[in-house]
Amino acid sequence: MEYKSTRGYSGWAQLAILLVFLGIGSIFAGLIQFYIGSKALGNANVHADKGTAMINALMKPENINYAQSAQVFGVFFLLFFPSIAYILICHKNLFWAGFSKHFNYLQILIAFLIIGCASFFASPFADISKTLFAHYPYWDGLAKIAETNYNNAIASMTGLHTTAQFIMGIFLIAFLPGLFEEFFFRGVLQNLFMRWWKKPAFAIIVTSILFSLVHASYYLFISRFILGCALGLLFYRSKNIWVNIFAHFINNFIALSQLFYLNNKTGIKPNINDMDTPLPIWSIFITFAVLCGLFILFEKTSLKNRQLITDEEGAYVSGDNPFDTYEKQLT
Repeated sequence: MEYKSTRGYSGWAQLAILLVFLGIGSIFAGLIQFYIGSKALGNANVHADKGTAMINALMKPENINYAQSAQVFGVFFLLFFPSIAYILICHKNLFWAGFSKHFNYLQILIAFLIIGCASFFASPFADISKTLFAHYPYWDGLAKIAETNYNNAIASMTGLHTTAQFIMGIFLIAFLPGLFEEFFFRGVLQNLFMRWWKKPAFAIIVTSILFSLVHASYYLFISRFILGCALGLLFYRSKNIWVNIFAHFINNFIALSQLFYLNNKTGIKPNINDMDTPLPIWSIFITFAVLCGLFILFEKTSLKNRQLITDEEGAYVSGDNPFDTYEKQLT
């Protein structure tokens, strides 16, 4: 039986709708970032490429507000705007994307521990990637440039020196990116692929590849792919996107707190890549075992809430107006 959305769109039609809004969102993101970059540049005389000049202007400490705004609005139009437009057209409301009240704090805590453990598990793969790239000077050069650009971009957004800047950063840098990324990659993309293909593992793998590609890192591609798989499995087993969002937020918050501390302690922009704890290759066996144990615990903790969401999904897809039926059963 062919998969149809709650509004009757096929899988291919849903993907086409999502891609159209991704294109529109990319245009808006480019325009808003160009505008913010121009504001950061001010009346400075530009004798070279204006795009490069705007990027350099955003890197300056005094333009941290512009850098944060460019990041937030860029991700908003690239990820959140296509997601919300897709949901409203194809599924009517956010319940389809996993926005449910059925979750608990223990799920979020274990999910956060899983993200942290997955990061440790993935750490040696970054060193392996660097070793492999070293044999190919051209690609290794591109990888180093990409890592430098990423480090500079993050440092420009997280050069926080006051409590007010830190509090604002919690919302703009820690929470919103977690919300936008999880909504798009897990709540929309992975969800669509799982329901359409009926192959959850394949859907998680494909989504994780795209998740890693978006971050545009050569050395960390495998590491971010692993993290994407962990996040994808969390959503698959909980069926609640809030678990992913809050666990992702906590992870971002801790990283932001580290940067805030280092900024105020040394007064020098920290190298983001140097903040990761280097681990030996054999550590993957230990961290993998811990990951398996945490997922077993997460499965037990999520069982009741997942069943409640499954029951409500049945109510959601029944009747002439499924969302009305869903709301009535909740009340």
